Amino acid sequence: MGRLIKFVVYLLCLAFIAVVGYAYLGPWFGSDFSAPQQEIRKPVELDAD
Repeated sequence: MGRLIKFVVYLLCLAFIAVVGYAYLGPWFGSDFSAPQQEIRKPVELDAD
């Protein structure tokens, strides 16, 4: 049981390092993580009764 928990902890650490690495190196490989830069306006009706 201890070996299984140790394996899961190592796997989680490797997954965390992989996600952080992808976040930093992704733009060099063509992945764009930036949000769309356009203004969106929607009318809002307030019911103040």
